[in-house]
Amino acid sequence: MGIGGSDMYRQQILDHYKNPRHYGEIEDATFTHVGENPMCGDTIEMDVVLDDDEETIEAVAFRGDGCAISQASASMLSERLPGTSIEELREMDRDDIIDMLGVEISPMRVKCAVLAEKVAQDGVEIYLGEKDLDRTKTEDDDPDVPE
Repeated sequence: MGIGGSDMYRQQILDHYKNPRHYGEIEDATFTHVGENPMCGDTIEMDVVLDDDEETIEAVAFRGDGCAISQASASMLSERLPGTSIEELREMDRDDIIDMLGVEISPMRVKCAVLAEKVAQDGVEIYLGEKDLDRTKTEDDDPDVPE
């Protein structure tokens, strides 16, 4: 799997991969966005529902396919985001995701780990009219994701 760290965290990642939380679709989502990691084929589509204040995330669901790291990260993020503000989501970075996973991630796997975060962040920016993007891609030239 290419990850190090304690067995407890590895087991947690495998549990989220095999039994993903909030996997599925939200029909009346405030916004939906999809992304991919072209290097390994991971895909994630996220539905986000905002509270009436349009600033607080009320619910998240995801669907996708890919490696254990990308899918576990999406599952864990779907548990973490409800109750947070869209501003807190926008401020998240790769270190927050790696901390959430609780294991060392090899440089080649960082793009897998942060895909769900990038999909959710881009979805917010599209929703707010700040970005025009059909699909998020974790590319080699992404300044937020080390190679």
